[in-house]
Amino acid sequence: MEKLTDRDQKCIWHPLTQHKTAKPPIGITKAKGALIWDDKGKAYIDGIASWYTAMYGHCNERITSAISEQMQQLDFVMFSGFTHEPAVQLAEELLPLLPGNQAKLFFNDNGSTAIEAAIKMSIQYHHNKDQKRDTIIAFEDGFHGDTFGAMSASGISSYNGPFEDFLLKVVRIPVPTEENSEEVLKQLEVLITTHACCSFVFEPLVQGAAGMKFHSPTGLDQLIAKCQEADILCIADEIMTGFGKTGKNFASDYLKNDPDIICLSKALTAGIFPLSITSCNQKVFDAFLSNEVSKGFFHAHTYSAHPLGCAAALAGLELLQSMEIKESQKYIAQQHQEFVNRVQHHPKVKNARAIGVILAVDLDLDMDRYGSVRDKLYDFFMERGVNLRPLGNTIYTLPPYVISKEQLQQVYDAMEGALEIV
Repeated sequence: MEKLTDRDQKCIWHPLTQHKTAKPPIGITKAKGALIWDDKGKAYIDGIASWYTAMYGHCNERITSAISEQMQQLDFVMFSGFTHEPAVQLAEELLPLLPGNQAKLFFNDNGSTAIEAAIKMSIQYHHNKDQKRDTIIAFEDGFHGDTFGAMSASGISSYNGPFEDFLLKVVRIPVPTEENSEEVLKQLEVLITTHACCSFVFEPLVQGAAGMKFHSPTGLDQLIAKCQEADILCIADEIMTGFGKTGKNFASDYLKNDPDIICLSKALTAGIFPLSITSCNQKVFDAFLSNEVSKGFFHAHTYSAHPLGCAAALAGLELLQSMEIKESQKYIAQQHQEFVNRVQHHPKVKNARAIGVILAVDLDLDMDRYGSVRDKLYDFFMERGVNLRPLGNTIYTLPPYVISKEQLQQVYDAMEGALEIV
């Protein structure tokens, strides 16, 4: 029988892949809990929860059962002109968990489209008030997705290079730290006076694709306050950070100033179904209310508010609030901090840090984002049965909440072992 990877290479174009130089993909045949298995029967610990999605473990029976039950009742219906119980119930249960100013949910189908909708909302918000504001404020090295609006707000050139001439207008500021917060605030004040800014798009507290870079909640709070004074809508990209990963339900919970718009995906459905949400406060929603039909938000996705995705999200919310998951989050956070304390003075470590279940270690060497040293590290981890994907010189783990003590230790052993081969 022809191997799965051989069949794949005849007909599939993979994401983030240079097919001329890349090794064949690994065929995965099943998954359960914190583990995935390849077509040779080898198990791997999913140390990044498959891009931060499967936080309650793969094939979680509470979530798969919820989808199965929903499938027998209502599989799908378009969401324009119709509504259904799973979407309404999800909104009713999610809104109380979000920062207190959030009032409405708009459904999309992935993280990029959640950002895309938010940016369009921010531009039309001002347009509906007869203001032309065409500039987005964003952080240096941010990442928000691969559609054009989301890509415009992103600042990582390895993704954006060929498209730079076609992007929306964006001005960038550094992330605020304990050392530079006042300087960054002054930069923002200048940009507000010299540009017609519609929105400020940011990953709160942690920049994921940039290498799990952390920044100051106090400094971010100052930036949000300054933008909101100027009626610049603040868009929190919680696609990676949301649903408990930073130690609170949402990274925005560390802030005093609530964002105007919040984007959610990934762990929203525990990785089982493509769904995303763009939530907003009442002020944003009210700006689209008019007797003029054209002032409505004419933006849609065929699979908006898919009943199966909503059912998965409802089951995920139940798990998120369970004592079992809360205790697991605390345990992982404690173990992460102990690991940081253990390796932070290693001669190969430039910086080690943790927040919630996010652990990152910067290696003290120059590396290409996608290069030979990075590939060597990736292969090293996979040989040891751990799925970790280094981001440049940053090795990190963001494990499922259901990871066992033994599995977590295997992840740490692999990360420490990597320090000896670079």
